[in-house]
Amino acid sequence: MTICYFGIYNPDYARSRVLINGLKQNGINVIECNSRRYGLLKYFDLFRKHWQIRGKYDFLLVGFPGYQAMVLARALARQPIIFDAFSSLYDSMVFDRRIVGPKSVRAKYYWFLDWFSCRLADRIIIDTNAHIGYYMDKFGIKKEKFIRVFVGADERIMRPVIAESNKDYFLVHFHGSCVPLQGIEYILAAAKILESENIKFKIIGSKIKKNFKDESLLNVDFLDDAPYGKLPQQMAMADICLGIFGNTNKARRVIPNKVFEALAVGRAILTGNSPAIRELLVDRENALFCRLADSQDLADKIMELKNNSELRENIAQKGRELFNQELTSRKIIENLLKEFKI
Repeated sequence: MTICYFGIYNPDYARSRVLINGLKQNGINVIECNSRRYGLLKYFDLFRKHWQIRGKYDFLLVGFPGYQAMVLARALARQPIIFDAFSSLYDSMVFDRRIVGPKSVRAKYYWFLDWFSCRLADRIIIDTNAHIGYYMDKFGIKKEKFIRVFVGADERIMRPVIAESNKDYFLVHFHGSCVPLQGIEYILAAAKILESENIKFKIIGSKIKKNFKDESLLNVDFLDDAPYGKLPQQMAMADICLGIFGNTNKARRVIPNKVFEALAVGRAILTGNSPAIRELLVDRENALFCRLADSQDLADKIMELKNNSELRENIAQKGRELFNQELTSRKIIENLLKEFKI
């Protein structure tokens, strides 16, 4: 079987890495038809590249972000189309990031893009059942059209490593951005609560450093973005890794990359309790949950992991076992192929 992986996706983005690598590991021949050009030029570029491979594949998979690329894909392809919706543009821009108002013209445009791209697809893959429920309710898409495909992590890079460290303090790791679902403000508030404890926070993210750096937080180190290949080493130096804690509906529907990455490198993960996270993880078994948007509860759970090394090590071990059994690139695509019927 040959699949054309099509669109304006970033080949280095974790989602693209996992899907393409997983397809290849399952014996699927992958032809990439990708453009990273700007403006309308990228669509002319895609048209030109697709013309050279037309008729040479069995299915076309539109990579994320693919809302606008779906229109071109439907016009070009005679084969069935799989759309990696991954995240609703309407939800992200209107309700999570609140960049535009819900009654604005741009909001209606984002809603249309989500709805139309899903309508054009033969099948849609998305990351959680909670997210599938949102698409069904908001855009009227039938459940049978969706296949849940967890985000996963690129195990070729995200794997356990040995990190030399002479630290005499408990280190909490977070890498991410300023988008509301991440809940960086709750992490920093928890750090403030714990400033008298022998705990330090390592926050990796250039935008966080620019917008949230606070010189009064003496137990927080703000670092610029780290290359993807350097993250396992950074995470291995920490005692625990943090997930997301934002007070948004999207935070309740997604499982972010960083959770899968922590599982892959064998670090204990502490993240907000949500319907989405409970689809994958079990509290106090392979993760520790705290209440979303609750800095005090987050601080309390950090202290619990600091003071209970047995719980911390068990969570890390069970999380790594889960990743190896269910969340490698090969396994994620293997499950997709079992569900995949057009």
